[in-house]
Amino acid sequence: MKLLVFLGTVRESTPPTPARLGVRVAKAVLECLKSRCKGYEIELIDAKDYPLEAVFKPHFAYPKSKAPSQLVELAEKIESADGYIMVSPEYNHSMSPALANLLNHFGSSLFSYKPSAIVTYSAGQWGGMRAAIGMRTFLSELGCLPVSSMIHVPKAQEVFAADGSMQAGEDKDAWFDYFIRTFNQLIWWAQAAHGYRVQVDPHKLVKDFKKNPSERNAP
Repeated sequence: MKLLVFLGTVRESTPPTPARLGVRVAKAVLECLKSRCKGYEIELIDAKDYPLEAVFKPHFAYPKSKAPSQLVELAEKIESADGYIMVSPEYNHSMSPALANLLNHFGSSLFSYKPSAIVTYSAGQWGGMRAAIGMRTFLSELGCLPVSSMIHVPKAQEVFAADGSMQAGEDKDAWFDYFIRTFNQLIWWAQAAHGYRVQVDPHKLVKDFKKNPSERNAP
């Protein structure tokens, strides 16, 4: 079983401080997964590692074997994964534009019939929960339905140090207990979906449109 953790922060400018606050959250997420969900392959996908071209052209718009190698490699990772964890800040009550841009480079057929989990954070008191509401719709349209439990981390700079460890006075076990409730839901659905995909290929039951979205329109 393989899980991909997407980190959706790329902003290095300040204020607010600290920049790239989500790195701390992602490191804590990875530590929780590796310590409490042993036996899973877990990989971080950092949006900052994918400086995409100025003119938007998604992976599926390229002829075969012509797409940039970086997009091809990430497409293969997305397709082979069993579940996704999306870590996002909140911008104007919405998810990270960098994360949305990265995910929009790939067709929903790569994500479909697998679960996802939402992790949001903020430097303020709301923990990015308003962004999380919009992410439910976005991820559902991608086909990786989000589990009902979500993770919100308010004032994340006061919870996690730069290396993802807990700040003084924070209870690591309590935070990881909070995290694992969502991750256990994700893993349950990931295992169930994986097992059924082996028996029945969902892409043969509901064919993916290949050329035009109108292929899924009513007659």
